[in-house]
Order: sequence, then C-alpha cells, then structure tokens
Amino acid sequence: MPYASEPRFEHGQAGAATAVLLCNLGTPDAPTAAALRRYLAQFLGDRRVVEIPRPLWWLILHGVILRVRPAKSARKYASIWMDNGSPLKVWTEKQTTMLRGYLGERGHRLVIRYAMNYGQPSIASVLDELKAEGVERALVLPLYPQYSATTTASVFDSVARWALRTRRLPELRFVNHYHDHPGYVAAVARRITAHWGQHGRPDKLVMSFHGLPQRNLLLGDPYHCECLKTARLVAERLGIPKDDLVVTFQSRFGKAKWLQPYTEPTLVEMARRGVKRVDVMCPGFVADCLETLEEIAIEARTAFLAAGGETFHYIPALNDQHEWIAALADIAQTHLQGWDTRSAADPQALAAQRARAIELGAEA
Repeated sequence: MPYASEPRFEHGQAGAATAVLLCNLGTPDAPTAAALRRYLAQFLGDRRVVEIPRPLWWLILHGVILRVRPAKSARKYASIWMDNGSPLKVWTEKQTTMLRGYLGERGHRLVIRYAMNYGQPSIASVLDELKAEGVERALVLPLYPQYSATTTASVFDSVARWALRTRRLPELRFVNHYHDHPGYVAAVARRITAHWGQHGRPDKLVMSFHGLPQRNLLLGDPYHCECLKTARLVAERLGIPKDDLVVTFQSRFGKAKWLQPYTEPTLVEMARRGVKRVDVMCPGFVADCLETLEEIAIEARTAFLAAGGETFHYIPALNDQHEWIAALADIAQTHLQGWDTRSAADPQALAAQRARAIELGAEA
C-alpha cells in the first residue's frame, strides 16, 4: 500500500496541536434500503464483528443478508430518524461540541472531533483532516465504556489501517475502556434517579447491554465481565436491593448462542410472572440509537405489555447529560497527561506553515 503524500517538513515550524477523537460505531446516511445496504456491508464485513470463515460468511452476507435485511432495517431506522439525521450521529455531534467546551473551560486548547467506524465521517478521513490541520498528538477515545474486540478493538484496527498508509504518524494514545470509571458510573446512576424522581420507582430495573456471541466470552473477551461490573457499581450507587436489578443482553444476530439472559424474552417472562412495571436502561450505549430507541423503547415495550405487563419506561441514554460530559472530560484529561494541551499554537502561524508546505510540495 503506497504512503499518502505528506507536506514537506520544515525545521522550526509552529507548535503542533493536540486532538481528541471520539469514535462511535456508525450509522447509515439515510433510512433507506440503499443506504442500509452500504452500511451493513461495511459493518457486517468486519472480521472483528463476525468471526465466521470469510468464504462462507461472504456467501451468507452477499447472497442472503444484504438482499433481505436492508429494507427491513430501513423501516426501523425511519421510525426513530430525527429531523437533523440519525439519533446516534446527532447525539455524537452534540457530545463532541460539549466536550470541546468543557475541556476548554478547564484551560485545555484542543482540537475535538468525532468519527464513525462504519459510515461517515470515517476514522481515516478525520485523521487525514487532523494531520492537515497540524495535529501531531491525538487521543483516540472510543465511545464504548465496556471493552470488546467487536467494538473497541475494531476502532483500533481502523486507526491502524490508516497508519499503514501514513508516512509521518502523529503521536497516538488509545482509551480501551472506562466501564468502572466513577464519573461514568455516577452519570448512569444520576440518569436513573432523575427518572425515578419524576415517575417513581419500578418493580424491577433492567440494565440491557448489547449482546455478544457466547463463544467470544469463552475465547477471552472481557466484555461480559465489564458489563456485570458496571451494573453492580451502578446498583451499589443507587442503593437498590440485588433482587431489584436484572442484567440482560440484547441485539442477537443469527442462531448461535449469545450472552444470556436475552432482554426481550426476559421481559416477557417477567410480565407473565406478575411484574407490573419495569424500567429499562442501556448503560453500554452512551448515545441513543436504533438499538435503544427502536429495539428497546418500541419492540421490547410492545412485547412486555402484550405479555401482561402494565407500565414500561425506557430511561434515555446519557446523550447530552451534564454528568456524562463532565465524566468524558475527566477520562480524556487523564489520558492526555504529559502532553502540553494548555498552550495553543498560533492559528496564523499554522496557516502560513501549511501554505508554505503546500507550495514547497508543488515545487518538488
């Protein structure tokens, strides 16, 4: 793979900038079958996401799934699409803007951007932009509190693929997880208590995390343990009895055994046993998306009520909650230690430097 072209290096150039790059899963560009087909081909084509042997999976993916699933998924996305786009993208953009402000108020002079592992803006394209703007230090912060090879490691893969074609790499740091970070745990607990302050307490609190094939756990993925620890720490902070909390896993795909108990069947069984009200929150999703707004707030609600339940509340994701953005700033600040983030480079000097580099590159 050839290296991307680089501006000519000049000795004594202006001070370099430091960036924080928030990375989320991604979203289709529109709630249409064509857009979903592109998105699903990239997402489900990732070896980290599906570990079935490539030739067999390629036949299943392109011969069956991408012919059937896009239209169905497009209808689901259409049911939760916002005026200004996909909820995941809307909330990620807002979190990026707020984090810029929170860190700025603490005296840090940083470039704060976001990228999507699947879809746009891609991680590679944003890293290219950061380099062009003079960034020489970057903290990559995936928006996944619990580590999994299917999510966190896949972000690292995307950064590594970009690095393979980059001659002059910026200094890079990478956040693996923050499932037990006190600020994150407090933000989740605060979201729940605020909801209870308005609506009262349920019979049961359900914490639903995204599922993962059971095989991944057996092969050493720490995700399951980190989900359980998050739930335990939040419950301790809430001060609720152990029996009042139920931890489940959602979003199964295919026929293989996944992490259990499964969310929707558990809710149905709870309703049949006489549980009248449940509150469901998804702590692993820091921004509301298809999996929370459609799968839980619509589909799971319908199943619970149809089975005899009386009241179902979905507690929103952290989104733009103050406590969450403050925690995100704390996490970033911890991993930025040792870098000079308080003396900003002169924008005019950087602009002149880039213009001169382009000019010299054209002359070469």
